[in-house]
Amino acid sequence: MEKKYFIVTYGCQMNVHESEKLAGILRRRGYTAAACAEEADVVVFNTCCIRENAENHAYGNIGALKKLKRSRPGLLIAVGGCMTQQEGAAERLHKKLPFVDIVFGTHNLYKFGELLDKKAGQKKALLSVEEQGREPEEDIAFRTSYPNAWVNIMYGCNNFCTYCIVPYVRGRERSRDPEAVLAEVRGLLDEGYKEITLLGQNVNSYGTDRDVGMNFPQLLRRICEDGRKFRLRFMTSNPKDFGEELVRAVAECPQLCRLVHLPAQSGSDRILRLMNRKYTAEEYLKKVEMLRKYVPGCALTSDLMVGFPTETEEDFRRTLELVEAASFSAAFTFVYSRRSGTKAAAMDGQVPEEVCKERIMRLVEAVNAQTRRLSEGYAGKTVEILCEDRDEKRGLWMGRDEFGRMGYFADEADPVGQFVNVRVKDTSGISLFGERV
Repeated sequence: MEKKYFIVTYGCQMNVHESEKLAGILRRRGYTAAACAEEADVVVFNTCCIRENAENHAYGNIGALKKLKRSRPGLLIAVGGCMTQQEGAAERLHKKLPFVDIVFGTHNLYKFGELLDKKAGQKKALLSVEEQGREPEEDIAFRTSYPNAWVNIMYGCNNFCTYCIVPYVRGRERSRDPEAVLAEVRGLLDEGYKEITLLGQNVNSYGTDRDVGMNFPQLLRRICEDGRKFRLRFMTSNPKDFGEELVRAVAECPQLCRLVHLPAQSGSDRILRLMNRKYTAEEYLKKVEMLRKYVPGCALTSDLMVGFPTETEEDFRRTLELVEAASFSAAFTFVYSRRSGTKAAAMDGQVPEEVCKERIMRLVEAVNAQTRRLSEGYAGKTVEILCEDRDEKRGLWMGRDEFGRMGYFADEADPVGQFVNVRVKDTSGISLFGERV
């Protein structure tokens, strides 16, 4: 009988791409995708631990499979990702959810197929989390996001922001060979992919961990030497390393989208120092000014946090002032989450939950007001949309412009994977509605 797998993914784009690699490993062993966990022979949870909510959500969904496992003892349940890479996490998971068959970490994802084979020969749970390892080959990924594709250019992080668990579960920075990156991008373009997103915890650090012969802006320029029509994006950039050479590349390379994600986190210099971010609000805004000088009309998105330990109302107001000054087209807003093992977790002055809730609501409204204003400016304009999928509920095709705005339109033919011109007739939040020109 045909064997099937089902993968549940939490967290960032890095995790999404790693789930594609897990799918590739499973497909090489004869598995095909199932529509749900109930139809699968193997269920894999690829977890995130950047915030407590993500971890709790994962635990809840894994626990919900206990009844299914009892009725189908042959079902294999595997849990991997950042959550399991934390110190002692594999043992805690096994104690709390003993019906889980395999626990693996971020450093040995490439061994997942071997772990499956090994588990087949034993009854007891298999806990295999390594302190270091190697990354899986990129060509094993079974990509599911056409016409978009993710490409890792580096792994790990050296920044050690005091609130962040990533360096502890992803390890130190490791840059991929540039020729391997270039070959992968060329191969994806040959296959018809139209949008490539380069991934790294801090892409601006590319090549600083070892001599790879080029830095990040040079890598971007090499990729853009390909004359075909496609879009190139990257994430994420740390503001402390965001410089003129990168901005000039965005300005001069036509394939690079005029959209930059530049996480600010806070507008308070005091909080930024406590976070170990190594820039001030003024320095951040000067980099935004430089970006818009070289790339007029460039869209800017960000990450913004409230409730970092000791944050006062005055600190929070500084964040609101930064939002107004930077004019973000969108931002990921979230409440500080205490992560065991980070420096911030041991800080005094943890902000009460009710204060965090009140501040996050004010921050979300400030960002949404900017988003609405920018979207309203689209009315009557014609924009180029890369069609990605169909929204069956709306009965419309959907895709994004280079600035990340989602556009919806009608078309009798299937335009997925095509660049289409859409005249915007109406807007709603971050969404655009129009007709194909």
